[in-house]
Amino acid sequence: MQMRKSRVLRQLRAGKTTSCFKINLSDARVSEVAAISGFDCIWIDQEHIGQDWSIVAANIWATKAHNTDIMVRVSRGGYSDYIKPLELDATGIMVPHIMGLEDARKVIQMTRFHPIGRRPIDGGNTDGAYTSLDFNDYLKQANEERFIVLQIEDVEPLDELEAIAALEGFDMLFFGPGDFSQSIGAPGDWQNPKIIETRKRVAEVANKHGKFAGTVGSTDNLDELTAMGYHFVSIGADVVGLKNYCAGIVHAFNKTDKDANQNSYLENQTSNK
Repeated sequence: MQMRKSRVLRQLRAGKTTSCFKINLSDARVSEVAAISGFDCIWIDQEHIGQDWSIVAANIWATKAHNTDIMVRVSRGGYSDYIKPLELDATGIMVPHIMGLEDARKVIQMTRFHPIGRRPIDGGNTDGAYTSLDFNDYLKQANEERFIVLQIEDVEPLDELEAIAALEGFDMLFFGPGDFSQSIGAPGDWQNPKIIETRKRVAEVANKHGKFAGTVGSTDNLDELTAMGYHFVSIGADVVGLKNYCAGIVHAFNKTDKDANQNSYLENQTSNK
């Protein structure tokens, strides 16, 4: 028996750009609709959204049914916060606010099995096919077919970015412009030179050290991002789509024009207009 292989890793390893869609609404049917639509990966969130593990499990089942990967952004905490999504058979996790080299080392130690790390072993959960996977095959395949993403969204790790990228045991650096704008004292200033410079640098350093680069984007700036070296791009969110759909109907009904200032920050930070 083999562990379910990662669609994201297969595409990235083949040099293909990979799409991701962020889910804020908890109902697993939202993830399933996005998976049916053809996205390569669904991103659900445990950092900002209060949802129990049964909801996470339901979202994982909904995406797996359509051969779509799912990435869980974990809350910062103990090792069990990091490994539970993987044991539920999430294809990957993203750890927010990596603050330096030692922080990155600890994440890898907690989330990779021997010989890379010391992730606690169970094997009796979904990812291990409820003990049906051979013990050593389980450890090997989990290290190869589950991706670990380190999110760079603060100024603190920049001095050690090269050393972080050189570490063995993780797959991707993901640049988060929202919190990064706050960390440089310019919240929401999406054209700030420091944001533009750091976005380019994260991709450059990731690629230099054989890691993948990811970030948020849109169809407006997708070509620009891929030219920088980003091949994993989150290009939409359920709440943005639903909000725009509802607002469009209301404006049409009332025969009013949409206010250009009504765009959410999620839209503004991913547009090059």
